[in-house]
Amino acid sequence: MSGSQNVNPDFSADYVIIGSGSAGSAMASRLSEDGKHSVIVIEYGGSDIGPLIQMPAALSFPMNMPLYDWGYKTEPEPYLNGRKLVAPRGKVIGGSSSINGMVYVRGHAEDFNHWEEEGAKGWSYADVLPYFNRMETSHGGEQGARGTDGPMHITRGEMTRPLFEAFIEAGKQAGFGFTQDYNGLKQEGFSAMERTVYKGRRWSTANAYLKPALKRQNLTIVHGLAEKVRIENNRATGVEIARGGSTQLIKANKEVIIAASAFNSPKLLMLSGIGPAKHLKEHGIEVVADRPGVGSNLMDHLELYIQQECTKPVSLYSRLNLFQKGLIGLEWLLFKTGDGATNHFEASAFIRSKAGIKYPDIQYHFLPVAIRYDGKAAAPTHGFQAHVGPMRSKSRGAVRLTSSDPKAKPSIQFNYMSHEDDFAEFRHCIRLTREIFQQQAFNEYRGYEIAPGEHIQSNDELDAFIREHVESAFHPCGTAKMGNPDDKMSVVDPECRVIGVEGLRLADSSIFPRIPNGNLNAPSIMVGEKAADHILGKDPLPRSNQEPWINPDWETSDRIIG
Repeated sequence: MSGSQNVNPDFSADYVIIGSGSAGSAMASRLSEDGKHSVIVIEYGGSDIGPLIQMPAALSFPMNMPLYDWGYKTEPEPYLNGRKLVAPRGKVIGGSSSINGMVYVRGHAEDFNHWEEEGAKGWSYADVLPYFNRMETSHGGEQGARGTDGPMHITRGEMTRPLFEAFIEAGKQAGFGFTQDYNGLKQEGFSAMERTVYKGRRWSTANAYLKPALKRQNLTIVHGLAEKVRIENNRATGVEIARGGSTQLIKANKEVIIAASAFNSPKLLMLSGIGPAKHLKEHGIEVVADRPGVGSNLMDHLELYIQQECTKPVSLYSRLNLFQKGLIGLEWLLFKTGDGATNHFEASAFIRSKAGIKYPDIQYHFLPVAIRYDGKAAAPTHGFQAHVGPMRSKSRGAVRLTSSDPKAKPSIQFNYMSHEDDFAEFRHCIRLTREIFQQQAFNEYRGYEIAPGEHIQSNDELDAFIREHVESAFHPCGTAKMGNPDDKMSVVDPECRVIGVEGLRLADSSIFPRIPNGNLNAPSIMVGEKAADHILGKDPLPRSNQEPWINPDWETSDRIIG
């Protein structure tokens, strides 16, 4: 990592990127690609080397480790009995792509068409599809609709456990149909799940983009805490970082680019004087640009675990004891194969909750074990579970400063379940999952319902279960919305330029005008890919003319008819 040790106060590069995560690593690679520009990436976290990050099955560890995670929690959530939910973000090379569940979902075509309708001109499905294709090498995806030579290797699990097939078959039996590739032109239906796992290892953006690019002389990584963007005469000129007990300036000859997460990007904007003027003044911060949208529009996906006993010993339960875990780890270390080489999310579904909804609004992840996200067994028995949740909650939250001290954690308030539709949508998810688990495909495996439990049936009982047990899917976004510069709530324009300041861009999940379907790693990488072309002044890739599949019966049924 050339130059990462000796940072002088006047250390400089053409482009300075804050954050080495999903978007940051992609931009670092693309901006340094032609050798014409010098690039510095500022990353507070350390190395991603080691089995806890690189072994896919160990995914519950880095997400809960202060070494790799910023350790954020929400404020007490008023509609969830005042619970404080964990809100992990990666503090490591590769950012959250190094600690996530490795699930790969592009999002639905209509998500991006909605972005354009919201003012993100040039970000429709036709515009972004070429960037998804550029970033991917798809193994087993829909031919002609997927990338074949990009840095991100996208694979599927081997589905060695019969419960995966049972889940997909049950979805078909319930009338929801099948799709060969939810990341192709048809998202709707039950299918195999795709993941960022390659040759048995986590395929983070650090492995895919950053490490190969760091072999170039014009790309350097600097470790330190970005404290603020220095802005002179309304132009971003560099980044002040805390490093080795002192503050140093990393100068940007051309542009500063923030890619620090949906929590840290708005925090950094506000520390730099860009945000809601009243809030900044409360913390004694001089206002550079009054942008009330900074930190607002915070969105996420919530999910419940619907858990069922399995009457046959075909789940992962028998592999949860220490001896078996040791064997799994040994096989992975020696061969990069076996139960350590998968994230175990190998079957999935995207379906619509009711007639009149044009495209899927419910997502399923299926696991062949009844387990919590922290890796502890939910019940002392073989089991299986579906993670289920609505995709487009209307609830919105905010990220705010708690102090002008850059080391202070931000205040994160999602206002989960605050919209009147939220509980009805989740109740439907629970009842729908029960219907799927009752299909014939599960007859030989289905035992008692572990959670919520068969005694929980009424709306009030289900609502109480939701309030107490719903969890974040860890998909925060939207806190620096991209849109029309005339919209006072927009933070960046459609070329990712921060409105009101020259020489400053922001490109990560913060800019999503609305949360897309599914997990956010893929669209975050796509944002980095597309932003790099805008930064370099290149013409965007030619628009795609491929038409996504929309259920012909969407107006009359939630199922696939015929």
